[in-house]
Amino acid sequence: MSDAWDPEQYNRFAREREIPFWELADLIDGVRSPSVVDLGCGDGRLTQLLGRHVGARSILGVDASPAMLDAARAYADDVTRFEIGDLATWHHPHSVDVVFANASLQWVGGHEGVLAHWMDSLAPGGQLAVQVPANGDHPSHVVLGELAEEFLGEPFDHVARHVLAPETYAQVLAGLGTSVRVSLRVYVHELASSEALVEWLKGTAFSRFRERLSREEYEGFLAIYRERLLARVGEQAPYLFTFKRILMYARRPA
Repeated sequence: MSDAWDPEQYNRFAREREIPFWELADLIDGVRSPSVVDLGCGDGRLTQLLGRHVGARSILGVDASPAMLDAARAYADDVTRFEIGDLATWHHPHSVDVVFANASLQWVGGHEGVLAHWMDSLAPGGQLAVQVPANGDHPSHVVLGELAEEFLGEPFDHVARHVLAPETYAQVLAGLGTSVRVSLRVYVHELASSEALVEWLKGTAFSRFRERLSREEYEGFLAIYRERLLARVGEQAPYLFTFKRILMYARRPA
């Protein structure tokens, strides 16, 4: 399977994607010179900035995409480093002060177990900050799920399949730590048109279609997706993209 992630495409909407990143970062309480891991670091630019924001003595960015990590090399320095890894199995008991995961947990299933591993990777008093999309009911993802059945022979919308209800995350985290905070927020992005949703998803959810389909099949998928999406949302310019996300925080007992 090829690596279908494209840092340049992902960053076409960098401004919009950064808003929840920094709101998640603001949940972290100040601590002197923490060690931090950024799970799902992407191209590493925000990982480096996060390290500076919290005054980290070290920050490790972990991602499963070689293409993203190739881009991240530009941001490696004395404090910031990167490595390839699987978020679903990442577990380093009592090793870091902050575990940070922005818009990455949704790519894997079994969130109860994954969060337990991440919490166990915190040193006493350490902090967990996680953000996941919760927009599986948006037409953009509903159409995606329909076409996954047709093109891949399986339900494939990772958000709809993997992401839990906010109250479930609250219950899970309350069983693992203290100072639990969970919120559901709606981010309002004004895109140039409703067709811009296709470009947005090319940088994220479409990556797994690119992995599994030939170039010709992928182009056919894009054409059908665009047609069905516009039939649902209409051709609007500008288009108001309402994007629900869950932000969660917990602290490991000291």
